[in-house]
Amino acid sequence: MSLLIPLYVHPAEDPGAWHRLIEAATGTYAVVLNPASGPGTAPDPAFTAAARALRAAGARLLGYVDTDYGVRDRDRITEDVRRHQEWYAADGFFLDQVTAGPEGLPACRRLVRELRRLGAGTVVLNPGVHPAPGYARLADLTVTFEGHWTTYVSAFTRPSWTARYPPDRLCHLVYGVPEALVPLAVRTAHERGAAVCGPVTGEPPNPWTTLTPALTGGDGVEG
Repeated sequence: MSLLIPLYVHPAEDPGAWHRLIEAATGTYAVVLNPASGPGTAPDPAFTAAARALRAAGARLLGYVDTDYGVRDRDRITEDVRRHQEWYAADGFFLDQVTAGPEGLPACRRLVRELRRLGAGTVVLNPGVHPAPGYARLADLTVTFEGHWTTYVSAFTRPSWTARYPPDRLCHLVYGVPEALVPLAVRTAHERGAAVCGPVTGEPPNPWTTLTPALTGGDGVEG
């Protein structure tokens, strides 16, 4: 089991969380860098230093890019991509708010091809739900669930097409997990066909300001 880490808190605000993340970098699938709902308008020295330390520790770095469910202008998306690459040396990209229906698939395919052309080594799609099957073919990793723990345990369903994909191509991001149940959340993701997960204890509006308790001091996932 690998951990996808979207840590959306500034390194100066919670340096301890970033330090623990750097120490445990080898236990991650990737770390999502999100200075300002994207790369921002100028390099952030704190994120530059964090990115450098994470890279030195062996982490894969993904730049956060919002696609706004296919509405956002393509030029603005590619500008975010270039800034993540130039400022933070991103290895790949975490595309958030991705469309899930078949009607959005052609545009998403073109976007992923453009990112590959620009040098993206890893592309993660986050529709947050199970999308039309074709999306998973485009990405290295697809987030097929993003939601609260209560929903995850009570209302999760898994379409049959997911069985055709290796578990390391699917990810579940679960927030609001009671800390004592984080190991259970990891096991549940594995049982549901997702070898990558990100269980956190945080709650909305931004549950990703907290580091997952599943990340230990260098040994990866507990439980």
